Amino acid sequence: MSETPYYETMYILRPDIPEEEVDSHLKKYSDILDKSETEVLDSQMRGKRRLAYPIAKHKEGIYVQLSHKGNGQQVATLERAMRLSEDVIRYITVKQDGPLPTPKPTSKEDETEKEEVKPTEDKTESPAKEEKKEDSQEKSKS
Repeated sequence: MSETPYYETMYILRPDIPEEEVDSHLKKYSDILDKSETEVLDSQMRGKRRLAYPIAKHKEGIYVQLSHKGNGQQVATLERAMRLSEDVIRYITVKQDGPLPTPKPTSKEDETEKEEVKPTEDKTESPAKEEKKEDSQEKSKS
């Protein structure tokens, strides 16, 4: 048990709130954790999904996952803020014992990584083509 424990909080926001407000909730809960001297490991918006059963007459919800590392005192503060918010329809915090989560890049970062990978692939293909051309030229000279 050498791994240090961390916490994962999954919360569901109302589906009818605008995207800017979703971003403000992400920032708001990350700031609450920062104020309680807790390290925020990862914060991901999982998107709008259908709920297994209706919650407060909502059939869909916007799922958000928040991973944080601290002494455990921050959980009560975070869950109290979620309980008071009308936009949060469900939340749960689970203590995890295992390797720390690696932050996943956002979609904009994914696109730039893909663009950067494509030119390097072309560069690796071109020297191989040049070698084949040189080999074929040497064979034709002999």
